[in-house]
Amino acid sequence: MARVRTAVAAAALVAALAPVTFGGAAAVAAPVTTAAAGTAAEAGSVGTVVQEGGRLTVPAGEEGAVTLRFTATLPAGTQGPVSGMLRLPTTLVASAGGSPVSENVIRSTCTVNGTAYGACPWHMPFVRAGEEQDPPSLDLPTVPAAGTLTYAVTMDADRTASVLGHPDARVELKDSTGTVVAGGTVRLDFVPATPPPSQRGALHARDKQGVLWRYEGTGDVTRPFATRKRVGGGWNAYTVVTPLFSATAGGTGRLVARDRAGVLWYYEGTGNPAAPFAPRERVGGGWNTYTALVGTGDGSLVARDRDGVLWLYEKTYEGYSRPFEPRKRVGGGWNTYNALVKSGGWDGALSRDKDGVLWKYDRQGCIPCAPFEPRQRIGGGWNVYTALAGTAELGRDDVPDLVARDAAGKLWLYRGVHVPEPGSYWGLIGPGPTRSLIGGGWNVYDLMF
Repeated sequence: MARVRTAVAAAALVAALAPVTFGGAAAVAAPVTTAAAGTAAEAGSVGTVVQEGGRLTVPAGEEGAVTLRFTATLPAGTQGPVSGMLRLPTTLVASAGGSPVSENVIRSTCTVNGTAYGACPWHMPFVRAGEEQDPPSLDLPTVPAAGTLTYAVTMDADRTASVLGHPDARVELKDSTGTVVAGGTVRLDFVPATPPPSQRGALHARDKQGVLWRYEGTGDVTRPFATRKRVGGGWNAYTVVTPLFSATAGGTGRLVARDRAGVLWYYEGTGNPAAPFAPRERVGGGWNTYTALVGTGDGSLVARDRDGVLWLYEKTYEGYSRPFEPRKRVGGGWNTYNALVKSGGWDGALSRDKDGVLWKYDRQGCIPCAPFEPRQRIGGGWNVYTALAGTAELGRDDVPDLVARDAAGKLWLYRGVHVPEPGSYWGLIGPGPTRSLIGGGWNVYDLMF
């Protein structure tokens, strides 16, 4: 898996924290110097670069490479070899915040005039605010001079490349003296595409025979789940199952499950979608004292007792041998809620009160402190649903989502949104105001998480 760094780029471009060169493969070897027809390039003459087919859409995701094609016409007498560069228009500025960008943002191969494809490197220099630096660029192959040079450049972009936006990139070719002999613009659109499995959510559902089924996210909200996969039987032994970390299509995520005797069991994620959970490990008994268990998304757990008091079990980093610190009292009054669920890919919990109003509790970002920020109102009308389940991202916008099943067995998708909140940079992250139908028949399940 590619190393990930964190940063923010100028002009709304998000990029990696430390200066680093993405790509790094050797350029196509330069041949010996040759000359095009004619005795010398015409003084002051600069040829053209023309893109084939108009703007190129470059999917930033799992879709694979697309090919940029352009033709350069050189002035007569150009002395080779001819070198070239494609430059993006935005300088990357490193800072301490932002979204992760992997090392190999774009991987490219190049060919000129039908030669074999060879790797061509991208350079992604970063600067600190106020410094000057070259913009991101791609080295084009160095080739013998000719009247016409036809280039094909493959571009395989990962998900983070979508922040590059819609650049009008400059292509310049130089002769053996370093003089620009051709130039022009190629237009690119880096668009969000299918995230890798590790960044797509997954939903688990238990049928009435106790078989657990897995629905992996596709990254396409018009068909959010792939065909279900059987995880295994025997899951009707549990009265409660809650994720500690949200499941992903890549097989990551972990959970705890309480059996009918009140014993709590721990399931570690394997990273293998075909067998997403390792064999269970016993945490301990006595958990029947609680009417609800909810993972907070960071490995911790909250539990509500019969008197409506909420207790926090802070994570320990010691795995199943001692997953939680001794409990701490959060407070009373939590019996006002008839549904408590993990909120999705982000830390926190969702709760529905007896009037059908849904509330969001964001996880506090400090230890030790209260587990949740003050609650925020999502909206009313949620008592039409018989099951709610927060998930990691099911689309392509880096925001966790929510699915809800109604009494008729229809499953609905609520895409996560940022809701502005005073004093908050990002605002509240919660289910949006509109829903889309996933499909019917979901009443065959008695548990979803």
